Amino acid sequence: MQDTVTLNNGVEMPWFGLGVYQAKEGQEVIQAVKAAIRTGYRSIDTAALYRNEEGVGQAVKEAMEENGLTRDQLFITSKVWNSDQGYESTLQAFETSLSKLNLGYIDLFLVHWPVKGKYKDTWRALEKIYAEGKVRAIGVSNFQIHHLEDLLADAKVVPAVNQVELHPHLTQKELLQYCRSKGIETEAWSPLGQGQLLDHETLKEIAAKYGKTAAQVILRWDLQVGVVTIPKSVRAERIAENADIFDFALSEEDIREIDRLNQNKRFGADPDNFGF
Repeated sequence: MQDTVTLNNGVEMPWFGLGVYQAKEGQEVIQAVKAAIRTGYRSIDTAALYRNEEGVGQAVKEAMEENGLTRDQLFITSKVWNSDQGYESTLQAFETSLSKLNLGYIDLFLVHWPVKGKYKDTWRALEKIYAEGKVRAIGVSNFQIHHLEDLLADAKVVPAVNQVELHPHLTQKELLQYCRSKGIETEAWSPLGQGQLLDHETLKEIAAKYGKTAAQVILRWDLQVGVVTIPKSVRAERIAENADIFDFALSEEDIREIDRLNQNKRFGADPDNFGF
């Protein structure tokens, strides 16, 4: 669970982590993060939009003390929201996230969505905070190939990560291949398709062969195809179940079968048609 991928700047990022989208600020997010760290998770993914950065920061501090961990053993991600994009406003938004988390530094800071006409200025701001050492790595989220090409035309720093919706109904193979060619790691949000893939017959049949759940099969598939994954849950038992994927490996045939489930279907917003 604590295995890492080395990003394009040499920073190590866990392959597996906890997403806290829709986890309520206060005890809900605090208990979820503490349960995850207790279980062995070392990566926590939040964002300004989630309005729970303070709870995440508090939980991380408490969990470090309770589990004998140091800050450098944990990997914390946050993101700048669309309404804060632009150069100066992004700098301010970063300082707000840094203050709310109150963990000294942020490991990975992302541009949450490619807001047209703004994301390049937003990226310049991220390059500045990266150069100043306030963040260990910078990246993007929900960027399509054409957004990345546009960004890379002027960028001084190549994004370390592109976090996108990715699951068996949206395998993003072309984007994954493009990111690999540029040294950008792909990270899956909503890896379980917002829970809507858990009753899929093919996934359940594959799961039965391994004595696992459909969720565990999907998360194992992520790792075996080389995608960082951050399933979200606020329930301790589900957080533990999601992490129980390191005692088996899918066969090549099963991986191909899951790949064939692709429908280019999004459960979340389309980056090209998003109400920014």
